[in-house]
Amino acid sequence: MPKMKSHSGAKKRVKVTGTGRLRRGHSFRSHLLEGKSSERKRRLGREADIHETQAKRIKKLMGM
Repeated sequence: MPKMKSHSGAKKRVKVTGTGRLRRGHSFRSHLLEGKSSERKRRLGREADIHETQAKRIKKLMGM
């Protein structure tokens, strides 16, 4: 049986930390930024952890 391919979309959007946790970026940071507060834009610029309920599913997509 051939190897399973990892999901290209998940691979581009998710980073794996050294300890194996998954990190993701935020949406709403690309345009229409004048109406958003500086605090909100800073918060959206930081990466966030993927919730443990979703992590198992995403790890499977990434072939882990």
